[in-house]
Amino acid sequence: MKYANKKPVKSERWQTKKAGGNFVDKWHAYKNLHAHALFSSLGRLVASRFSSALTIVVLAIAISLASGFYILIANLQQLVGNLEASNQLSLFLKDDVSEVKANKFADSIRRNPDIQEVKVINKEHALAEFQSYSGFGEAVKALDKNPLPIVLQVLPRNSFESEQALEVLLAEFSSAVEVDFAQMDMQWVKRLKSIMEVARRGVTLLSLLLGAGVLFITANTIRLELHNRRDEVVIAKLVGATNGFIHRPFLYSGFWIGFFSGVTAWFIVTIIMLILKQPVENLSRLYDGTFHVLFLGFIETLALLVISSLLGVVGSWIVLHFQLQQLNPE
Repeated sequence: MKYANKKPVKSERWQTKKAGGNFVDKWHAYKNLHAHALFSSLGRLVASRFSSALTIVVLAIAISLASGFYILIANLQQLVGNLEASNQLSLFLKDDVSEVKANKFADSIRRNPDIQEVKVINKEHALAEFQSYSGFGEAVKALDKNPLPIVLQVLPRNSFESEQALEVLLAEFSSAVEVDFAQMDMQWVKRLKSIMEVARRGVTLLSLLLGAGVLFITANTIRLELHNRRDEVVIAKLVGATNGFIHRPFLYSGFWIGFFSGVTAWFIVTIIMLILKQPVENLSRLYDGTFHVLFLGFIETLALLVISSLLGVVGSWIVLHFQLQQLNPE
């Protein structure tokens, strides 16, 4: 009776162990098949290194163009942020407004939540700047009195986000009793915003177009490889190989092509930015700026490699899906 009770337990444990062993074996076989396809496809690319290098360089140039325009827009955004300080309202106060009243008026403006900064330029400072930059220093010295008014330089918050709010703010300051004249180059703001919007959309469209080019070039490369290995594929089909098994090495070839193209494109963009870095920053310093050239960061680099690899895989899958349907063993 005891033996009868123990036997099913032993059998059950043996069956569980056997089932677990089958699963582990299948997992190892599946992993080994993918590893073999991964490295054998890499070996084929290395074996035909000249044609592979040509394909990768062509794709890398297309990807680097899209990436280069992206980083260009990122640098222009930084430039726009630096130029924001020059997008200010200039309030020319009336001649009878004293410096004390001007400071009180500036304090009242600072309490406005839409204002980031207010700078008071008194008559003496304005005259000194005029003498330094106008080229009429000797003529100014001949004047009996200082003709320049007190000026308030007002920097609004988020000055590139709402043109209508800027216009309302300008009208509000123009109606103040202390203000004789208020100005801001609204047309300059509108043009800058329009240029940035056109640039963003242009980069998006160009990236989509270049991405489609990468897709089709990869697809054509895999199509040629499939044509060269036609007999191998036909034999694999005759012995019962599934489409997934046949797809695998070609998909990994597309992955390697896309991945190496992305890496090469990263080097191209980085080298270009390194070449431009010093001259651009020197030019910025000449205009008392603090502009620093931006490079592709970790997230952008990772996205570049993922997208380029994905384009290679998708391009390979598209051509395999249609070509294998037409490739039947006779």
